[in-house]
Amino acid sequence: MKVTGVTFIRNAGKFDYPVVESIQSLLPLVDELIVVLGKSEDNTEALIKGIDDRKIRILNSIWDDAVRKGGQVLALETNKGLAAVSQDTDWIFYLQADEVLHEADYDEIRRQMASHLHNPKVEGLLFRYLHFYGHYRYIGNSRRWYQKEVRIVRNLKGIQSYRDAQGFRLNNQKLRVKQIQASVFHYGWVKNPYHQMEKQKNFNLLWHSEEEVKKMVASANEYDYSNIDSLMEFKSSHPKVMIPRIDKANWDFVYDASKNKVKWKDKILSVLETIFNKPLFRYENYRLL
Repeated sequence: MKVTGVTFIRNAGKFDYPVVESIQSLLPLVDELIVVLGKSEDNTEALIKGIDDRKIRILNSIWDDAVRKGGQVLALETNKGLAAVSQDTDWIFYLQADEVLHEADYDEIRRQMASHLHNPKVEGLLFRYLHFYGHYRYIGNSRRWYQKEVRIVRNLKGIQSYRDAQGFRLNNQKLRVKQIQASVFHYGWVKNPYHQMEKQKNFNLLWHSEEEVKKMVASANEYDYSNIDSLMEFKSSHPKVMIPRIDKANWDFVYDASKNKVKWKDKILSVLETIFNKPLFRYENYRLL
């Protein structure tokens, strides 16, 4: 069984992406890892090369910043990585630069890839998501966050990244997937407030014009994390590769649960989801087997 990892990144240092930790968490599970390295304004190339692992293959790229419809440029960069995967690869393991795997899940992930290797009906594997927000001790628990997404896909002709690179399509059809008991730790909303504001100003340009972004994003130098509907305390462990970064966190954020801003409709739906143990009225970017 051959597994190839794929990720993409640009300006990791400038916007404080945990791309090194992301790659380090993925390397034990793959035979090769393709990094689509966008032309950057900082030390991103040095960060990637500093990992110094023979499995890593860098694919230099230039982003088309004129593509702003629905964040499509992110899918275009992902597809460059998919196109570089060798034909003898069985599974493609895709991880974004702010996503990290926990070592406690490695055995489960390996077991599921091996278990479904010869079952062509299974076109992908579905992961649970933990979305950290504001600080490493909080995760989002409202309906605004997507609960699951496909991160392992079978190496099939016609596999493409979809829309803003959240999921995949096979010949424009949703993938048939199996849920596995493993999680992706998403740290995109955990940064020093200054870096978060800079990221938001830049990231929204992938969807909107500069004029629109100026109206959407505050002119403040730091991001205001208090504008959130609902969070819960994270009481488990983070991936080991993240511990040094967490220990260096130089800001604080304290969530006030009394200021919960979840709408009544969403509260009721969340209760019903708990009772029936299934998602209600949520968009699913896959077909669950």
